[in-house]
Parts: sequence; C-alpha cells; structure tokens
Amino acid sequence: MSTNVSLVKIENPTINLPVLVSPQEVIEVMQENLAGMTIQFDRVKIPSGGGVAFELPGGEVAKELVGVILDHYPVNAYWANKYSGSNNPPDCSALDGEHGEGNPGGLCAKCPYNQWGSAVDEAGNPGRGKACKNIRRVYILREGETFPILLALPPTSLGAFTDYMKRLVGRKPTPFYGCVTKVTLEKDKNAGGIVYSKAVFSKVADLPPEEKIAIKKYAETLKPIMRAVKIEAVDYTVEENIDQAYQGYSTPAAATGTDDAEPF
Repeated sequence: MSTNVSLVKIENPTINLPVLVSPQEVIEVMQENLAGMTIQFDRVKIPSGGGVAFELPGGEVAKELVGVILDHYPVNAYWANKYSGSNNPPDCSALDGEHGEGNPGGLCAKCPYNQWGSAVDEAGNPGRGKACKNIRRVYILREGETFPILLALPPTSLGAFTDYMKRLVGRKPTPFYGCVTKVTLEKDKNAGGIVYSKAVFSKVADLPPEEKIAIKKYAETLKPIMRAVKIEAVDYTVEENIDQAYQGYSTPAAATGTDDAEPF
C-alpha cells in the first residue's frame, strides 16, 4: 500500500465518506493497522431466481447499493467439478480476464472452456453457457465506509453495466469514480422462460472536481489490493444465477465466441 498519498479534506462532501471527511486519519490508520496484511473485502451476492434484494455478509439484505465505484475489472474462473459447498478455489482463474493460471491455464480467448456451449449441467447435458465463468468485479464505496464492498456481476448483468459506463461517457463525460452510483435489481426472463436477477445502474449525483481528485487518489491507493483478491468458492455462487438464465436454450451451432455477454 502506497504511503505517498496526499488527500484533500472536503467540507460538506456530496456523500459522507471518511476518505473525504478525514483523509489523513484514514490513511494513517490504514498504514498502522494493515501493514503487511492482505485485505478481504465484504462480498455482495446477486440472488438467483429473480430476487430483488442483494445478499450482504451477516445475513443482511439490501434493495439498493449506493456509493462511489472505485474500480471494476473482469475475472474468469473455472471449476472442473460442480460446487459442493466446500470452500475450494477454482481449478483455473484469470485475475486479468485474459491469462488463466492453473488447470488448464493459458490464454482465456483460446480456452475451450471459455467458449459458448461448453457448459454442462448436472445430468451431463451440454448447455448454452460457458464452463468458465466470466465475471466483472465492481468495488463500491458506500456512505460512511472506509473500504468498498465487492459486487461480482454475472454475464446476465454485464450488458446493463456496459450501458451505464457508456452513458457516463455521454454529453458530459464522467469517470466512474466521479459520481455517486445506485445499483438495484430487477427480474428478467430469458427466451426459455427462466426468471433471473439483473443488476441495474443509475447515477445519483455528480461529484465536484475536488472530490473526484480525492476519490481517484484513494482508489489508486487501494487498486493493487483490489486487483489481487483471489477468487474463492463464494464467487462460484454467481454461477447459479448464470446457469438459470441460460436454461431453456439449445446450444447454438455457432456458440464458439468469446464475448462475455452473448445476447439473449
């Protein structure tokens, strides 16, 4: 964690964040308490079956997540065996979304498990999805918090996230860390009639220039740690949402592309 970070104190910030209200104290406490440690961020789950409330640690549920996005990036994870409830890491994972480490490893774009139609259900039947799970991690810093939460988006929510990023680049270009974002869930249904949960993103407020600078510097401080978080079995639970969304489809003959979000 970098120690050469200077954050400017903000009076009456748009969103009440310790890093804006008491930046020096936040940095000093982080340096003292976390020296040489690896941080595990609280993870938020998107429910399966069309649920409209996020599942947070400790059994808490939330209809919406509001905060500032500090970082987002793609990861891939492949488990050779069906999830059994144990805390097993993936057989192969790519924290950069491009280069897999483990078995089979190698370039994700050329991996047979990262092709549409490579998924297999519990009965051994081929499915429309991928055996390797393409996930986008989104780190959201909520009001009153020092550390962001980690939201793992399955392919069924990637289109909505991409559209939101595109809107932020619209007439008034805004970096993702330069505004307050709200994330909610809505029910959707695929062509096979399967209901699933999809994340929806909207902008709540723009941050003034001085707040953007402070948030950007803070995000840069945490970025190496956020990008190094290993994929765990809890990430596998995203697969349930993915597989439910793809049920009811026959595997298309041309399902060999590598795009994360194949249109329904």
